This record gives sequence, structure tokens and C-alpha cells, in this order.
Amino acid sequence: MTKAITDKFSRPLRDLRISVTDRCNFRCRYCMPSEIFDKYFKFLPKNDILTFEEITRLASVLANRGGVKKLRITGGEPLMRQNLSTLISMLHEIEGIDDIAMTTNGVFLPKYAEELKLAGLKRVTISLDSLNDQTFMAINDRGIGVHKVLEGIEAARQAGLDVKINMVVKRGMNEEDILPMAHFFKDTSIILRYIEYMDVGNSNGWTLDHVISKQEIFNMINKELPLEPVEPNYVGEVADRFRFKDNGQEIGIISSVTDAFCASCSRARLSADGKLVTCLFSSGGHDVRDVLRSGATDEELAAFVKSIWEKRDDRYSEERLKHTNKQQLKKIEMSHIGG
Repeated sequence: MTKAITDKFSRPLRDLRISVTDRCNFRCRYCMPSEIFDKYFKFLPKNDILTFEEITRLASVLANRGGVKKLRITGGEPLMRQNLSTLISMLHEIEGIDDIAMTTNGVFLPKYAEELKLAGLKRVTISLDSLNDQTFMAINDRGIGVHKVLEGIEAARQAGLDVKINMVVKRGMNEEDILPMAHFFKDTSIILRYIEYMDVGNSNGWTLDHVISKQEIFNMINKELPLEPVEPNYVGEVADRFRFKDNGQEIGIISSVTDAFCASCSRARLSADGKLVTCLFSSGGHDVRDVLRSGATDEELAAFVKSIWEKRDDRYSEERLKHTNKQQLKKIEMSHIGG
């Protein structure tokens, strides 16, 4: 049995989130605002992006020598990477990997859901921040209507993929959609998760005033649709789980601002250009691409990652509330490392 690598707080490395592209067909205000990510913005050139073979090799080494069990494919929008099902198939062959999931805006799922499922993808998390067309189009800033995402959700379900929905909640943007979203997904088998607005990257103008807390979200829903808590599925689960008392349908809240879960975080992130990042809010990453392309053995690659993880002492979210008035550190953009 592979012994897990642990960091300074005895947190194991269990989950690897793999960004396959920094490009996206949306320009969501909280991630890739269009005034910055415009037609002149320089995205990563092809040669800088890890190949499928390089990604698979690293994932295999971390599964066999590091204890990684779960993979999540992210972006940017991962389905903008050509032939993504080929990568899924390659990752699916890795011994020791128990779960492969993907985070997506859902627009391309009608085209790709079936082949992704056949390749070995188990689950998709689809971003949907409003059911109101005008609000949603303002958020994605590309005039893409809600129906496009709903079609993607249905395509994923028809293909046999498990589906969750992530809704980023920001004061002044979509708080009026919290209850309608709960009503909409309440009688489905789809788990809706609300996410407190986070200060990811450097471009979204985050302030604490924009955050609607887990407690506020819970109170708003519970007043109209009574909820009760549910035990976590596993140690390190990011969402606090609840269920509707009348039908048992699950709902979740991810509270990385007001009730951080750094103490149980077991996630590393691999950027599209091959940087290993130990925290979503990191200022930088460690260049795995150079190691992969240097002729290093699997043992040397594993030792490199181990040396990084064993020094890890990240607990940004737990410390954030103490320092909200201080100048924010420059952080990696979310479009490079996913959510």
C-alpha cells in the first residue's frame, strides 16, 4: 500500500486538480473579467502547456508513490482543450486512481458528455450562478443564456455522469437567486452547492463586503425550505452538507472565507503550464514541467514533489480574516489552476 506524503500539519496529498488550459469561453466577473482578459491578452503558448503524456506520467507517479487517489480536471474551461477524452482515458488506466471528475461551465457537454463517460470520467461539477438569463449573461459577459448550461446538465445526466452544481454567491451580483436555485434543484437528484465569494487571483476586486456567509445562505434557505445537517462523506470534504427535511435531497455550502477548512485540505493543483501549486491562494508554484522535460526518473519526480509537499504549511483561508485590511499578496489567477 502506498504511503501518503504528508505536510507540516500532517495533511496527506490525496487529491490532484489538473488544469488543462488557461482559456475559457466565459468572462465571469469573479474569475476572468473581460477588461483584463480581452482580445489582446496573451494566453499560454502551446509549447508551454503540459502534454497529455506529461500529465499522465505525473498523475501516475503521484498515485503510485504519493498516495493520490482522486483527480479533477479543470481550466479555464477544460473542454476547450482538444481531444480531452483521450486524456481521461489515459488517466483512467492509472492503478490507484479511484475517481476522475471535471469542473466545467457545461456549455460543451452536449457534444462531449457521452465520450467523456466512456473514457472513464465519473462526475462533473457544473458552474451555474443564476437561473435568470439577464443576470447570468451579465456574469458570464458573453451573452450565453441559462438554457445552454441546462442543456449541458441534461446531456451529462443522459450520459450517466454524476452531476453537482456550483453557484458562486456574491453580494450585489446574484443573492436574489439563492432561493430560486434551491427550489429548482430541490426535487432533482442533482446536488447544488453554494460557494462563498473568494479572493482568488488578482482581478476580481474582492472585498469582504461582497461575501454572503455560509450562515446567511443557510438561514435564507432554511427559513423557507427547512434543512438539517448531514455528516461529511470523508475527512477533508470542502462542502458542509445539509438535506431538505421534507425529501432528503442534499444541498451544500462551501465556506472558504467565513469557516475555512484548511486544516483538512489534501489538494494539490497542477497549472496548465506545469506548476505544482499547494494552495488555491498561492503566489506561485513549483516548476514540475522542467523536471518532466529534463529526463528525470519517476523516483526523482516523486522525490521532487515530496520535497515540496513536506514543506507545505499553507493555511491562507484560516488567516485571511485577520488580514483583510492589509494589502493583498499577488496570487495565481484561477484561470491557470481551476477552482
